[in-house]
Order: sequence, then structure tokens, then C-alpha cells
Amino acid sequence: MPMEEPLFRLPLSLLLFLSLFLLPTCFSSSTRDLHILNAERRIDLTSHIIKVYLTLKVENSGTSPASEVHLAFSPAEAEHLAIVKAAATSGKRKKMTYTPLDVKSAELPDGPNGTKFFTVTLLTPLNKGETTTLEVLYILTHSLEPFPVEISQSESQLVYYRDSAILLSPYHVKQQTTFIKTPSTRVESFTVVDPAKRAGTELKYGPYEDQPPYSYSPVLVHFENNNPFAVVEELEREIEISHWGNVQVTERYRLAHAGARHKGAFSRVEYQTRPDATGASSFKHLLARLPPRVHSVYYRDDIGNVSTSNLRTDYRKSELEFQPRYPLFGGWKSTFVIGYGLPLQDFLFESPDGRRYLNFTFGCPLTQTVVDKLILKVVLPEGSKDPTAVVPFQVEQHLEVKYSYLDVVGRTVVVLEKRNVVPEHNVPFQVYYTFNPIFMLAEPLMLSLAFFLFFVASVSYLHVDLSIRK
Repeated sequence: MPMEEPLFRLPLSLLLFLSLFLLPTCFSSSTRDLHILNAERRIDLTSHIIKVYLTLKVENSGTSPASEVHLAFSPAEAEHLAIVKAAATSGKRKKMTYTPLDVKSAELPDGPNGTKFFTVTLLTPLNKGETTTLEVLYILTHSLEPFPVEISQSESQLVYYRDSAILLSPYHVKQQTTFIKTPSTRVESFTVVDPAKRAGTELKYGPYEDQPPYSYSPVLVHFENNNPFAVVEELEREIEISHWGNVQVTERYRLAHAGARHKGAFSRVEYQTRPDATGASSFKHLLARLPPRVHSVYYRDDIGNVSTSNLRTDYRKSELEFQPRYPLFGGWKSTFVIGYGLPLQDFLFESPDGRRYLNFTFGCPLTQTVVDKLILKVVLPEGSKDPTAVVPFQVEQHLEVKYSYLDVVGRTVVVLEKRNVVPEHNVPFQVYYTFNPIFMLAEPLMLSLAFFLFFVASVSYLHVDLSIRK
């Protein structure tokens, strides 16, 4: 039986026009259905890594269920955004529980130019009249501007922080408050957006009532921050797996002090005799948190081995406290290498499908450090095939080949690259691969062959030599 023809057909151009017209309308209606009853933002400026804790109480006032909540960030924040996390809360006070939520980058057609959006997916859709509370953490790097940009050895470091007293949001916000915590009570100046007040190390903006979507009120805070601005411009971590029982880790650092640049001459005598009055923003100690049961630790720079280090180990962790050859002031840099070995059984496991996998920690072992570019290389044993990396966040991946002693076909290297890495990226990741145990005989056979050839060559040489003597 032939199908009936539709009563009418719309031209393709008209359908395309309607789809482009209705798409922003759908996004706009979804943002109009939700509004924020209360927003509380706490900005921690005590370090050069800025942490922002945001609590949102969201209500659905529309007729259809809502399964997503959008977060908005200004272009300046988006440029320096390192990580965004969200969780749903339930319970009260001490019995409160947190359930992690999925957060992904998104696009909103009706947003201001340059605004970056993230979508938080709720566990269950929010029906009409229902509310939910979200806890959001996002971290910013390179967001403190030294002013003055150059300081002498005896001066303290002052910085600017720029933000908005009013939360940037695609929703109508009924009530909101912003708290800014500074590392000391020395605040040179701050923008006043009434109501605003300062008490000790805390600035309070708000509460502000009934703010329309995408409201923005810029503020500037000028304050003292002498915490070390430790930035690793590039870190290359090489993790080499040996099925003979060892994991060898080599880390190459290019470290810089990203605070106010040092001007004038440096006096080591004054620096050592008056440590509290000079070089307040400099740093000479670094702390690296390494895995437990670490062994064969070494620390060297371009000149050679550096002995100013102290290693503390126990069954839970290892801590390496070390000093560069010279204290680091603003604008100064240092390059060095840290290496150590680990027992293979602590990090290499077998999956149910027969594949082997490495379980290691991503990120940088140095505490309170920003890594502009991290290159992590996992060198698999020769003969490994089908490598796959599982990382809980987005990274760039590619494969390389490395040749070492007695290698025939070379070793597969899984390379993971990520920019703007902060301590919150120090989470486990896995590299899966297949391996035929027959390849473990490759190196012993190569050694046996080398000794055999050496023996044959030696005997031949002695025979020729005796023949000549005879």
C-alpha cells in the first residue's frame, strides 16, 4: 500500500531558518525556567593559586523538568581557569553528604561575547517548584598582577586582583553575597560597591537583591601577598616500566618565580642575617610529595649533584624537602632533575581481561605549584601493544618510540600533555597495554649473544696471536 503524501511540505531553506531561530529560543527558555534563590561565593586569595567556593540554591520555576545548570565565566576568568568541579549536597551541617556531578564545557547563544559556559548535569531532573543546592569549586591561575611590578630585596610584594562584586550568571539571582579572603590585614585599597565592608583579612560584598542575568560590577583589590609564586614553566615526567621489578621516574623541572621582579643588587649577607626583613616574597625551600617505598632518590641541576635535601619516608608517603642552589626572587629561574625508583608491584596490575595496567598519579609532586606545561611520558616494556590511557580529565595524547640498551624494535611511549596544571590534578590515571611474556627473554638472549660473540672473538684473537708467536 503506497504511503500517503503529507498535506504540505516546507522548503529546506525555511526549515533551516526555523531551526536557527528556535535553537536560541530553547536555550533562553531553559535559562528562564531556572533562577537562583541564594548564591554565596568565597574567594581565597591567600596563595597565588586562587580557589573560589560557590554555593548555589537553584529553583525550577518553569513547567518542564530541568536536568542541567549552567555556570558562566568572564573572558579574563576563562583564560586562566584550571579546573571546575561541582557536587550536589544533601543533609544538614555535620551530616551533609556531597555527590560529585558531571561538568562539561557548553555554549549558550544568548551569552555575552567571550563568556565561557560550563554545564552541570544534575543527578535527577528538577521538577517545577523543586530546589537543589550545588557546591562548585573552580581554580584560577596567573590571576594576581604584581603592582609595583618590580621590588627590591627589602620590599613586600603587593598585587592586584580583579573580579566582580556580583556573580556573573545566566539566571536571575534573588540574593547573593561575595567574601574575599586576603593573606594579611594589609589591604592598600578596594573598590566599594555598597553594601561592602572589611573586617580583618576578609572583604564582604553584599548582600545584593534581585540581580538580572549577566549582571556585572567590576571590583579591584590591592593587597599584600608574600607567598611564593612558584610556577613550573615546563615539567617532563618520564615513568619507565621494567617487568624485572622496578619503575624508574625521572622529572625535569624548569621553575620560575612569577611574582614581582627583583630589582637592584642581591645581598646574601643581609638575606641570611635578616631573614624576616628581607626577601619576604622569595623562596629557597621546596617540598615534593613522592609515593611511599621510594628508593634511589637523586637531585641534581646543570652543575651537578645538589646535597641540600632531606628525604622523609614512611609506609604512607615520602616527602623530599630540598633547596635550589640559590634563593629564588621574582623573575629568577632554576632548572633541576629529580629521579627515584619504585617497586613494580605497587603500581602495575592485571585487569580482568588479561591486560596489564599502570596506576600512577598525574600532576606535579611539588606542593602549591602551578605547571604551565606538563609532559608525562609512560615508557612501556619492549613488545607492549595496544596502549590506552584513561585520564579523568581532558589531555592531549600521542605515541612515540624510544630505544634503550639491548632494544630491538624499541619501546612504545604513551605521551600525555596538559597545560595549566594545579595540585587538584594530582589524581590517579591508568595506562593499559598487552604484553607477551616471551619478550622478557629478549634482553637475556641479547646479553647471552653478546657474551658469546665476545668469547668467540677473544678465542679467535688468542689463536691468531699464538699462531703468530709460534
